[in-house]
Amino acid sequence: MTSRLRAFRDRYGRVLEWVVSALMVVLAAEVTLGVVFRAIGQSLIWYDEVASVLLAWLTFYGAALASVKRAHIGCPELLDAMPWRARRAFNIFAELVVIAFFLLLGWVGASVLPILATDALVSIPSVPMSVVQSAIPVSAALIVVAECLHLIDLVQNREPPAPAGAGLAEALQ
Repeated sequence: MTSRLRAFRDRYGRVLEWVVSALMVVLAAEVTLGVVFRAIGQSLIWYDEVASVLLAWLTFYGAALASVKRAHIGCPELLDAMPWRARRAFNIFAELVVIAFFLLLGWVGASVLPILATDALVSIPSVPMSVVQSAIPVSAALIVVAECLHLIDLVQNREPPAPAGAGLAEALQ
């Protein structure tokens, strides 16, 4: 990967880290506030609904961050057992399938937003449901960008990676 693309991926990852961190802080503050108000007998009517929305946003934007960091669940043992060319071809195919899925998810998510424009949160009617659901197409687009960066890496790397250094078992002996 060129240094320019690597720098972009690093900045992109940092921006997503800030977004996810901000969502976690806001969610933690909102839940804490809800617990405090409930403890003093003055429950907030919007607490549960907003917490659910924040958790959903955290999940979707966290998935985008995991895509940038290559932190999703995989089967590295299975792939490592394949010859390099087969592993590379399988990875490229898998990336194309993932990109296609998230393009479809983003398109469907965006096409639903106008339908939801007339709906709003129950406890906060001034917040349109389309704003709440916008996390789906936005995070899908963010994931597509991250997966495309990885696809570029896969396509450019025509040679197997250099062997890694000694593993933990060898280091402990």
